[in-house]
Amino acid sequence: MIRIVGDTLSCIAPPEAAKLNLPLLPQLIIFGETTYRDDFEISSPEFLEKLKAATVLPKTAAPPPQLYFPIFEKAKQNGDTLIILCPSASLSGTYRSAMVAAQDFPETDIRILDTNLIAAGLGSVIRAATLRRDQGASAEEILSFAEKMAASETIFILVDTLEYLHKGGRIGGAQALFGSLLQIKPILTMEKGVIQPVESQRTKKTALARIKELVMDSKPDPKTCHLCVQHGGAEQDAVELATWFADQLKLSHIPICDLPPAVLVHAGPKALGVSFFRSEVG
Repeated sequence: MIRIVGDTLSCIAPPEAAKLNLPLLPQLIIFGETTYRDDFEISSPEFLEKLKAATVLPKTAAPPPQLYFPIFEKAKQNGDTLIILCPSASLSGTYRSAMVAAQDFPETDIRILDTNLIAAGLGSVIRAATLRRDQGASAEEILSFAEKMAASETIFILVDTLEYLHKGGRIGGAQALFGSLLQIKPILTMEKGVIQPVESQRTKKTALARIKELVMDSKPDPKTCHLCVQHGGAEQDAVELATWFADQLKLSHIPICDLPPAVLVHAGPKALGVSFFRSEVG
């Protein structure tokens, strides 16, 4: 049997993971001396409330290798093949933890992919990969598909401030915008797993309008683009974006995802994102 493994940085919640037969690893959120798993111990709204009250920026940690051991042990006993679809290794230590854990199971077929993605786009790849698994695709076919689909993602991210990315060390190429431009509304993207600047706007209103233009200029195919809106405490803006894109693309529904706590530590409150995939990937 082929089993696909994900983690909470995919925006997939535990109830959905259970339906997908998807083992889901948590990220760890650290407030002072207290550590929370973000699968069952702290939700995104709860995290944002704690963040508002925190005097020191919380920290994050990838799932330690030991959390993979029960999954790997079960695969070893059953003779399963594991495909682990990890978030960007440039932004998370999850890929490294999985690689370290796999060293203790040399006879188990464990395949680990750094997707270079994070958040809802990663979730879309995982869902598509599980569908192909259920349709009888081989491990090689699933991995090849997941790699190609991941490489075709486009994401536009609007953060309320670059302060959280800067303090958390995840600012990447957007460092060029930091400093005197703290009051702007930066639009960011990801290239090969690293955050990069797109442009900046003076107000949230103009930034949201520009994101709409950027997405539609890419001409996403409604049938295959897997467009998703994601947010952290900006539900009204997320609903407005999803409604607008649904109308433009003639879709009955566009998913809206809560950004997980481990993303919000770095993106900050009121972060918004729109992710989609190029039309040539099914």
